[in-house]
Amino acid sequence: MILVYFCTMIFTDTHTHLYAAEFDTDRDAIIQKAIAEGVDRMFLPNIDSSSIETMLQLTERYPKNCFAMMGLHPCSVKENFEEELNQIKKQLFANKFCAIGEIGIDLFWNENFFEQQKIAFKRQIDWALELNLPVIIHSRKSFEEIFDVLALYKGKGLRGIFHCFSGNLEEAKRAIDIGFFLGIGGVLTFKNAGLAEVVQQIDLNHIVLETDSPYLAPVPYRGKRNESAYICIVATKLAEIKKCSLAEIAEVTTKNSMSLFGR
Repeated sequence: MILVYFCTMIFTDTHTHLYAAEFDTDRDAIIQKAIAEGVDRMFLPNIDSSSIETMLQLTERYPKNCFAMMGLHPCSVKENFEEELNQIKKQLFANKFCAIGEIGIDLFWNENFFEQQKIAFKRQIDWALELNLPVIIHSRKSFEEIFDVLALYKGKGLRGIFHCFSGNLEEAKRAIDIGFFLGIGGVLTFKNAGLAEVVQQIDLNHIVLETDSPYLAPVPYRGKRNESAYICIVATKLAEIKKCSLAEIAEVTTKNSMSLFGR
C-alpha cells in the first residue's frame, strides 16, 4: 500500500516513541518519510530515565518537527519509583517541555504497584499545574481509577489528552467534560474495536490524532511496526467516519493540538 497525500495538509502525531530501539536502524528515514507525508509535527512522550537522553537528542536533531514531553510511564513505576521521579523532576524544572507525559495508571500488566502508580500520577499532575503544562494520560484498564484521581483536581484547570482512547461513549464524554482531548490512533481501524461508533458521535473539536508508534499500527499494517507516517491512515479512516474531507481532519486535529501544546 502506497500512501499519497497533498503536502499542503499538515498532520500532527501527538504521541510517538520515535526514540525507541525499534527505530535504531532507520530513525532518520522514518522521520523524513513522515514529514514527506505531511506529518510535520511529532510529539514524543517520555517513558522513564532510560529514554530521556535518546529522546532529547532526537528533538535537538529535529527542532522544528519533534517535541519532547517529560514524565514517568505507569509501567515504569517499580520499587525505585521515587528515584525515577526525582530524575523526571530534575529534567522538568531545568528544561522546557511541551507536556508532562506519559503518566497515569496501568492495571493491565500488573497491579502490584497500584498505590505507587497513584502517588506518581498525583505528583506529576501537581508539577503540571505548577508549570502550566498539559498532561498525557495513559489509562489502560484503569479508567475509573484515573477519574478518581482527576476528581481531586476539579476546577484547577488541568488539561491534556487521554492517550490511546478506546473507551465507550460515556467515558469519552466524561473525559471531554473535564477539558481533555481524546487521542485517536490505529485502534480506530481495527474491526470490531467499537471505537468508530464512539468517534462518530464525538465532535472533531475534541479529537487529536496519534500513532503510539512503534505500537498499535493501523490496518493494513496491524501487528507490524507502527510509524508516524501512518497517522495519515488514521486520518483517512476518521474522515470516512465523519463524512468529511481529509483536509478538514488535518486542519481541525492539528488546530486542536496547537491549542493544547501551544506549538
